[in-house]
Amino acid sequence: MTSNQTTYNHCPTTKVKGDFTTWTGFTAIFSELSSAAIKLSKKKTILAVELYPGARVGKLRQALEEYFKDATIICADDFALSGAEIAAKFEMLITEDRVFGRMAAIKIEDYYHKEKLRALQEEVATTGSGLTIVFGTGASLAADADVMAYVDVARWEIQQRMRSGEMGNWNDTNVAEDILRKYKRGFFLDWRAADRLKVELFPKIDYYVDDNTLDMPKMVRWDDYCAGLEQTLQGPFRFVPYFDPGVWGGQWMKEKLGLDASRENFAWAFDGVAEENSLYLQFGDTRIETPGINVVLKYPMQLLGELVFSRFGAELPIRFDFLDTMGGQNLSLQVHPDKEYIKKQFGMDYTQEESYYLLDAKADAVVYLGVRDEVRPDALLSALNAAQNGSGEMDVPEYIRTFPAKKHDHFLIPSGTIHCSGANSMVLEISLCAYIFTFKLWDWGRLGLDGKPRPVHLDHGEKVINWNRSEGWVADNLVNHFEVLKETDTHKKEHTGLYKTEQIRTERDWFTDFVDYDNSEKTVNMLNLVEGDKVVVESVDHAFEAFEVHYVETFVIPAQVEKFRIRNVGTSERVAILRAWII
Repeated sequence: MTSNQTTYNHCPTTKVKGDFTTWTGFTAIFSELSSAAIKLSKKKTILAVELYPGARVGKLRQALEEYFKDATIICADDFALSGAEIAAKFEMLITEDRVFGRMAAIKIEDYYHKEKLRALQEEVATTGSGLTIVFGTGASLAADADVMAYVDVARWEIQQRMRSGEMGNWNDTNVAEDILRKYKRGFFLDWRAADRLKVELFPKIDYYVDDNTLDMPKMVRWDDYCAGLEQTLQGPFRFVPYFDPGVWGGQWMKEKLGLDASRENFAWAFDGVAEENSLYLQFGDTRIETPGINVVLKYPMQLLGELVFSRFGAELPIRFDFLDTMGGQNLSLQVHPDKEYIKKQFGMDYTQEESYYLLDAKADAVVYLGVRDEVRPDALLSALNAAQNGSGEMDVPEYIRTFPAKKHDHFLIPSGTIHCSGANSMVLEISLCAYIFTFKLWDWGRLGLDGKPRPVHLDHGEKVINWNRSEGWVADNLVNHFEVLKETDTHKKEHTGLYKTEQIRTERDWFTDFVDYDNSEKTVNMLNLVEGDKVVVESVDHAFEAFEVHYVETFVIPAQVEKFRIRNVGTSERVAILRAWII
């Protein structure tokens, strides 16, 4: 059930060109894998089915045993550490905190006792003739497989399975555990190790399996899958967006983006986060959903460019997301750590430098940004602690400066700056992609949608507040710090941010007809149509087909696209594009 009609495309898809075959359902997939093994004409054939943590291993086990009656079937998970053993071994990295753990260079091998891994390898090595199937997370460690299938699942789908109580973390029975704790363990441990193994397996995979739809897996040959990713990178593309309610959520996205009208609210959305969003690849009648991070891991230079890759590695560090408080409530009062703190405390190489771009706002909308000039640090911290302990009222405007917020304002938020968006705003948040490293200082005394107090991290926050970010300094440096770079009758280009210590640059182009862009730096660009109903992105050298973009859709220009044109083709007399890239 949706509300108003919208031009916003919820299912952006790359239609893959070429000759290919796909298989849908366990029977069709197993028939193809069996045929591939038989064609090798070997006395003994090993089929490895590697699973990303979050894939349905129980469903796969049942289906394999029902189909392959004469094969030897071994589950690698049975040889791995149990959930309790994993929690004990990585206790220092998981931590007691509900939200934050610590990064470490963990590999899937670390989830196995060495002697049990050797036992798994020996068991596979000593099976008799015929077909031996080893499946699970770490199946590829058991032997050099003759045929390998990789079963993958998108990050958002994993979260839905965790929330529903269907599953816990990999090889664990913690299905009833707090979703924040399950997500934390996935973020800091399981998914890091699995992504490292995935990259190692790229040269060895024969088939790619999409496990996002219950009981309906879909498979494509690995070479065809890679061709789909390569075609995606030939021109502009979009990640598949997703939307989620929240305690402070608003109504703007429901009304403007055609979301489910029966839901109470939608608080935030990701539509430009490679690690969290997915991609759709259309192979004929079959749509494959795949984690967006795969295109980053497989083709980092083509997507990111040398500058970004050399600085961040195989990560797309720019994040675009939506924060909707229109008709809702204030966000939590928060602060982000500086690079020194996040590195030493959490093992992250960079921090969340961000900004708020106002897509829309009501007349009473404000942004909380910076400490008032007369406020003493001890007074603010005492008030925050008292409020959090329930022994005092927190009058936030007494301590934190509020700035009126209107449509197309841009507020810059370097690390260490206390901030939050107030009610009745629709924000496009642009930031370095440090994901979950937000230290809440005050959450207005609210409970989360799960009925539990929302985590507040004063212990971290008080250590990273930059007390020099006073109201006068903020007003001079962080609020609508626009610089006109070019202006004609039909085109106005402005530098809108970010602050000089931040690694993202943003520019806004207002135009009536078209604008040509020169990506001679060969770096990844992320853009959003912040005003106007429709534009098309064109190749000036016919390198890609015209790509249509609608209002507030985020899209990516890969580094290997050096020149492109954006043309106004809708009914709006003038449109605006906000463009972000790494400097």
